[in-house]
Amino acid sequence: MSPWRGIGLKLASVFLFTIMASLIKASMATVPAGQAVFFRSFFAIPVILVWLGYRGDLSTGLRVKRAMGHVWRGLIGVGAMGFGFSALGLLPLPEVTALGYASPLLTVILAALLLGERIRLVRISAVFLGLLGVGVVMWPRLTLDDVSGAAQLGVVFVLTSAALRALSQIHIRRLVATEETSAIVFYFSLTSSAFALLTIPFGWVWPDTATLVMLVSAGLIGGVAQILITSAYRFGEAALLAPFDYASILFAILFGYVFFSEVPTVTVLVGSAIVIAAGGLIIWRERQLGLQRGKARQSGVTHN
Repeated sequence: MSPWRGIGLKLASVFLFTIMASLIKASMATVPAGQAVFFRSFFAIPVILVWLGYRGDLSTGLRVKRAMGHVWRGLIGVGAMGFGFSALGLLPLPEVTALGYASPLLTVILAALLLGERIRLVRISAVFLGLLGVGVVMWPRLTLDDVSGAAQLGVVFVLTSAALRALSQIHIRRLVATEETSAIVFYFSLTSSAFALLTIPFGWVWPDTATLVMLVSAGLIGGVAQILITSAYRFGEAALLAPFDYASILFAILFGYVFFSEVPTVTVLVGSAIVIAAGGLIIWRERQLGLQRGKARQSGVTHN
């Protein structure tokens, strides 16, 4: 383990994902969400193949045991990306980022419902606290303070995306029982590209040169970011790296201000702080449970 290297890779991946989101947001003025999903997915494939070849994992990375599991993963992922990209065209980048923090909270709930994981008081309290923070962020969009139907639709889109991403995480937890991580990464890009092609009848356009460059760049950068985040967990424990996901709000505020002249509101900042605190509480609890399990195993070894 090399914790500092893992942290560096995690921060780099979060930074690149925010750049990718900014490129997608800039293209959404002229390109439909389904087309953006295709470029994001398809142009990540060569990056992933090069990475697999470099690691010598092409043989294992392209081998599957549960083909339909990858198909379902791709379908869920396409829905998550499609709604998320649509939201980027309707809401400021920091607001989409903050509302997207609902995803790990929903993952905790779905893990209990679908995987039978036990949720005790600390995690239940953290989930409710986090959802309160999400409510603070979205409240102006649901009141007379904001009468824009487009903005309200954006809230619906980003929360739907968060729910689908949470469902995707549950599906991945099931896939890793039989599938290699490299295969999950590769076939997600492949299947999501294929599903995105089905949206052609719904209004694809021929993008101008600048938009085409942004879309291709989004795919390439997204592929690199996927590799970095996968590599990060080879050097650091999940409990250590997870809090650095929240650096995305800082990058989103920076890019939103510089490239889109977006200034985050007080409610977005306050709500983000509440959600980050809730996420930190969940991470702390998971770390405590991990330490307890480790002590229990050591105790078992000692008694044998």
